[in-house]
Amino acid sequence: MNSENKPNSSSALANSLNRAVLIHPFNELGLFKNEQQPGYFIRAWFPGAVKVELLEAKRNRQLATFDIADDLGLFICELPKRRKAFRYRLRVTKSHAGGLQQTIVDDPYQYKQEAYYAVHHVRERASNIYNQLGAQLITLDSNMPATRFAVYAPHAQSCSVIGDFNHWDGRALPMEKTNCGHFVLVVPGVTAGSKYKFELKDQHLQRLPHKADPIGFYHDQYPSFASVVYDHNQYQWQDTEWQNRPELNHYQEPMSIYEVHLGSWKNKTDIENNNQVLSYHELIDELIPYVVEMGFTHIEVLPISEHPFTGSWGYQPTGMFAATSRFGDPDGFKAFVDACHQAKIGVIVDWVPAHFPEDAHGLANFDGTHLYDYEDPKKGWHPDWQSCIYDFGKDEVRQFLVASAVYWCDKFHVDGIRVDAVASMLYLDYSRNEGEWLPNVDGGNHNYEAISLLKWMNHEVKSCFPKSITIAEESTSYQGVSHSIEEGGLGFDYKWNMGWMHDSLVFMNKDPMYRRYHHRDITFSTVYQYDENFVLPLSHDEVVHGKGSLIRKMPGDEWQQAANQRVYAGYMFAHPGKKLNFMGNEFAQFEEWNHNTELSWNALENDKNQGIQTLYRDLNNLYKTNKALHQLDYDTNGFEWLDHQDEEKSILAFIRRDAEGNEIIVICNFTPIPRDDYRVGVNTTGTYQVLLNTDSKYYWGSNYNVGYQLDTNSIPWQGKQNSMVINLPPLSALYLTKTNIS
Repeated sequence: MNSENKPNSSSALANSLNRAVLIHPFNELGLFKNEQQPGYFIRAWFPGAVKVELLEAKRNRQLATFDIADDLGLFICELPKRRKAFRYRLRVTKSHAGGLQQTIVDDPYQYKQEAYYAVHHVRERASNIYNQLGAQLITLDSNMPATRFAVYAPHAQSCSVIGDFNHWDGRALPMEKTNCGHFVLVVPGVTAGSKYKFELKDQHLQRLPHKADPIGFYHDQYPSFASVVYDHNQYQWQDTEWQNRPELNHYQEPMSIYEVHLGSWKNKTDIENNNQVLSYHELIDELIPYVVEMGFTHIEVLPISEHPFTGSWGYQPTGMFAATSRFGDPDGFKAFVDACHQAKIGVIVDWVPAHFPEDAHGLANFDGTHLYDYEDPKKGWHPDWQSCIYDFGKDEVRQFLVASAVYWCDKFHVDGIRVDAVASMLYLDYSRNEGEWLPNVDGGNHNYEAISLLKWMNHEVKSCFPKSITIAEESTSYQGVSHSIEEGGLGFDYKWNMGWMHDSLVFMNKDPMYRRYHHRDITFSTVYQYDENFVLPLSHDEVVHGKGSLIRKMPGDEWQQAANQRVYAGYMFAHPGKKLNFMGNEFAQFEEWNHNTELSWNALENDKNQGIQTLYRDLNNLYKTNKALHQLDYDTNGFEWLDHQDEEKSILAFIRRDAEGNEIIVICNFTPIPRDDYRVGVNTTGTYQVLLNTDSKYYWGSNYNVGYQLDTNSIPWQGKQNSMVINLPPLSALYLTKTNIS
């Protein structure tokens, strides 16, 4: 080393370190072979330190004392007798509270190769994103626990990791920038539970707001929004039986989904009489037994990804790899999923790859540029949700999103992903006026980049986790959403039938006197019901923002409102397609959903609400145990109209059928007028019984006399050679099945 150059070079280096703008700290800090004279030297950076001593790595025996190279905190130790590199530790002395405080540390800058491992092969597969980047717990060759930090910020001039382990000092731990745009560093002694963020400087050396880790597994809530180092290996799963279940054809299996916002399903009261959300562990004890008792097959949770604003319900996420800490730590959510599986309940999570919020700690302007979103606001800004749209054309963003989808199946064992706002991704002009959007290369409005991304996501999820399912919330007539990629589709397993939801609710909202003029609204879905693999949703979006609860949408007095919801439920469970009901629908909550309060459980003190809840439980169980109601949802042999043209009486009659030919006849009377001696055609002669009657007294119905056993006769009707007569109660749905009585 040229001693004449040491003061000037050390001063310049210390100044760069003190300003936190050093981009390649591995070139300046750590152990180096001395090219000017024999031996090695160590350069260390500890702002605020008054003394640094070199220790032997294993026994902490003192080997030397560092010279002060610059008063800002740069120290140097020359070791002329050293002939080879070695591991070492440092004893750092700082002034503290009028005295001196000593700390022994492993120098992070002696672990260059370990830090660079974070970006080895990271682009080869999507899962490498969450297995290599972010904050990964490792053990160094000295058996020292450490955390390897890696963050993608290619346009940043510099980056430091800050946390409770370095007093959030952006000068303390500058990270190394790699050729591929990642910043990396291994910090010994940082273990699970440590809080951290990244301090970045943009290309103009301006410090950006401190950023949470985009790949962070655990985040604090307001006001810190700090990321938390987390050990994914500590949880011991108990769902082996569920994971090893036979891989069935899920299209032929029952699927009745209970959609839940975890923060407002049920609350608890603290000692100060304030409402508090239930934790993941408390939800295990409360929610799962309820779902089992009600007969649902799946729970779908509104977005569980970390989000800063509770009022977004999770649809403005900033942590695509973190279960929200509102209800506990990631192990808590794992335990919740685990308990669902042990109760034979599948778990579906809402996932939001369409957009992200502008919150300063999040992805927006992450490295001083539009790193994650389209730069042009005509593509990169969502007018409806006032949020940023991911740049679906960037390789790193695409891999980030696909990795997130795979991650939830991998680390949290979820059984399905429901993708939010797919339509907004598919169309460049979604919710935009003329001149407010940019066409694709062919001059059209399809976002080819988003289409390609969705196909890749579906392929990757299904390849890695064949038993998992993906569901699209897609509200347009885009063709092939739930068709295979090989067939030219997007590769989703299912698509929400938004048309059915809208049309059927329009029909139900009408006074029964006028429903005959809107008959097509209740029947039109069967025209296209085999175009896609549909889920019939009655979701959270339909019971909020002034739309009223499900029962409040129904016309008439209190009895008619209840009867209307009952017949609607009977119709829904008989219609081809899997089912989804938002929490509160099942017991006819009268109040509109409010995410700040729990459901109106006190309504179950009323016979009406108890009756409707009993109906939903019976419908779920009937639906699950009768293959005719679910096995051929997506096969034309599973459904047959008997009468869809009786608009004057607002009556529908149809058959549901399983693969073995077993049939259930369904008749819906959408008026409050009983229809005595209603004749219905049958394929098979004999005696029929009422399998379910939504007008039963057990459901708070009028218990109109239908009769239990019904005999057929040889009168041709509705295109059948035989028929039978039945009395239809007011506003009712009847399920009829042939008995074994000869």
